Amino acid sequence: MLDWSDIILRLGVAALVGGAIGLNRDLHGKPVGVRTLGLVSLATAMIVVLADPLGKGGFTDAGSRVIQGVLTGVGFLGAGVIFHAERHFRVRGLTSAACVWLTACVGIMCGAGHWRIVTVSVVIAFVVLLLGGRIERALHRVLGGKGDPTAIPMDAPQSSDAGPHQPGK
Repeated sequence: MLDWSDIILRLGVAALVGGAIGLNRDLHGKPVGVRTLGLVSLATAMIVVLADPLGKGGFTDAGSRVIQGVLTGVGFLGAGVIFHAERHFRVRGLTSAACVWLTACVGIMCGAGHWRIVTVSVVIAFVVLLLGGRIERALHRVLGGKGDPTAIPMDAPQSSDAGPHQPGK
């Protein structure tokens, strides 16, 4: 059985790291933030501590089924932050949905006490979140892509709006 200090450490780190990822989303005006992602990570850590009460980080078949169920359920929560702009056939919120899923995975790792995996994954996640957009835009310019898809205003007309291939036409 885990002692109080280990439980507090596992659940506290999960909530803090999830909240830090949420802070990034919140600062970018996205639909999930500190509280949402902090709670996702805390909740998944709680379930893992329950599934692995000895705190060894090795899971039985039952424990792995618990984790599988959590990740499937969290996928539905992530889907809630994805929306489709009907008029312009654009999908938004995919990065925020990925962050919901990531914080669930971080919570699982915190609950299992895999601190090295937590540390490396969070560092990589913040590199991707902080630099990924800039790198993506630069690559679009260099490689001749369609440019930055996020630079187009939601209400800007698009040439494909009048095409016969559009739904309802």
